[in-house]
Amino acid sequence: MDKKNGFLAGVDEAGRGPLAGPVIAAAVVLGNCSIKGIGDSKKISEKNRELLFEEIKAKCVAYAFGSSSPVEIDCLNIHNATLLAMKRAIIRLTVPLRLVMVDGKFAPNLPFRMQSLIRGDQIVEEIGAASILAKVTRDKIMDKYHLRYSDFDFHQHKGYPTKSHLQALRNYGLCPIHRISFRPVKALLQEWGNTSK
Repeated sequence: MDKKNGFLAGVDEAGRGPLAGPVIAAAVVLGNCSIKGIGDSKKISEKNRELLFEEIKAKCVAYAFGSSSPVEIDCLNIHNATLLAMKRAIIRLTVPLRLVMVDGKFAPNLPFRMQSLIRGDQIVEEIGAASILAKVTRDKIMDKYHLRYSDFDFHQHKGYPTKSHLQALRNYGLCPIHRISFRPVKALLQEWGNTSK
């Protein structure tokens, strides 16, 4: 890659669907390095994701993370909060960029050449690398939240709406990292509100 013309960056996120925790975005510039096994992080085993996570960070030209908190998600909606997390990751890259490729239908508004690509994590190595970095980073965050809010078993479901998570919500109520704008959480709040009347 000609540094004078800038680098290609790939961007992806993790955490759009959970009922709790932040959404995390990663931006990765691989440059000339190629790493075997990169792809959609959801289709890679946890062990291999961890190995690739370390290899990507060690070999890539640059990487950066961005996040949006549950409060920002509730205020902005998940779509806009995801774009904000992506924007934060991209602007933290420390190398010149000629093109930023983003997984999905939408890309944040930034003064770079931007391109969105559905299933980009399966097509573009840089996006696949970003997918892995975002997924592993968010999983680690949710593991830490489990230590603080152990009733919810965040280390197991990472905040996604599993049966055990929904049951924990009914048993223990909300904790500070729950997204109150998400339908299952909002429905419970409405149910509790109607019960208290």
